[in-house]
Amino acid sequence: MTIEAGTTDGRRTATLATLFLAVFIALLGLGIVIPLLPVYADGLGASGIMIGLMVAGFSISRGVLQPFVGSMSDKHGRKRFLVTGLLIYSVVGFLFTLATSVEHLILIRTVHGVGSAMIVPIAMSYVASFAPKGEEGRYMGSLNMALFSGIGFGPIIGGIFRDTLGFDAAFYAMSAAGALAMTLVVILLPDDSNLEGRPVRPPMFETMRQMSRNVRLMGVLLSRMSTMFIMVPLMAFLPLLMTEFMDASGLQIGIVIAGRTLVNAVLQIPFGSLVDRLNKTTTLVTGSLIVVAATSVIPFVESFPGLLAVFVVIGAGEALVWPTLGALATEEGRKYGQGAMMGVFNMAMSAGILFGSLTGGVAVDTLGLKYAFPIIAAVLGVTTFVSAAMIRSSPRPAPQAVSADSLAGSES
Repeated sequence: MTIEAGTTDGRRTATLATLFLAVFIALLGLGIVIPLLPVYADGLGASGIMIGLMVAGFSISRGVLQPFVGSMSDKHGRKRFLVTGLLIYSVVGFLFTLATSVEHLILIRTVHGVGSAMIVPIAMSYVASFAPKGEEGRYMGSLNMALFSGIGFGPIIGGIFRDTLGFDAAFYAMSAAGALAMTLVVILLPDDSNLEGRPVRPPMFETMRQMSRNVRLMGVLLSRMSTMFIMVPLMAFLPLLMTEFMDASGLQIGIVIAGRTLVNAVLQIPFGSLVDRLNKTTTLVTGSLIVVAATSVIPFVESFPGLLAVFVVIGAGEALVWPTLGALATEEGRKYGQGAMMGVFNMAMSAGILFGSLTGGVAVDTLGLKYAFPIIAAVLGVTTFVSAAMIRSSPRPAPQAVSADSLAGSES
């Protein structure tokens, strides 16, 4: 069955519902362990740079693989990659319970990144292939709502596990969530291995070469990368900040992180529809500057309610940024293939997390924990205006369609 074409409204709705539910469950499991890993690593004697490397291992493996996984999914179908990624998520949950050193955690997170390369980008390419012109923001906002709802509720559950049952229980919960999501996809998501009628795409390296000549697309990727710079301070170093300066409980840390992601989730659909009606550069800059301002004040907030309020503001800013970038990427994906586009799009995200993790780790080890937040915020502020200028530029013509005969000739 070819999902992009000839799909009835009922089957389309069922496919999207299955996809959203699976993404929610998988990201719920991920959200359970995200705020626990820095504290877990700290207990094993990790320095700031080691925690940064733990995040970097995840980002490198995911970033390198995403474009190739996305391109292969355009050619061979997406379901098989999604199932494989969810299986890896389930296995990784068990592996965390076996770690006895920071080096083990870095290796496990690297494997974790391999699984992640087959989940979010593939889900995004599924949704992008369904999105009608002019409704890209609403469709991507719906996916983002499932994604952020999972990540949002996860830290609360993880905090409860940490305070009551211990770290291992949280890791087992992540494993169970991955297995459940995989089961749903295997049983309910239609097979899409029959690719008859889809356009033949050039090899991935040729596609990336064409993308590199598109200034507008490069601006989208720069913005995607820069908006992820803050991920490490907000997710990895915040638990350490709250533990060191506030003696916060696991539940309080989970609530603060969840405040950001749940507000982001709730606003995705209305803001996604808003993005479809407004100038996308304006919504991108507005949302990014809200995030910059709020992130900069984190070190000066000394109470749990104050931090919760700041993170709610950050979530609102991100709720403008994410559907905007998703809509822009979907528009470009119609030229290059949605799988390839979302793979490169999320590779830029991984590059941002890598850069942020290393920069944040160095800032923590040399200047102190609190300096990581304003430094990363300043980088985001500068790159926001650069990427906006690039996105406003006139896009290059779309690449010429590639026929099967010409592609076969070029490879012979």
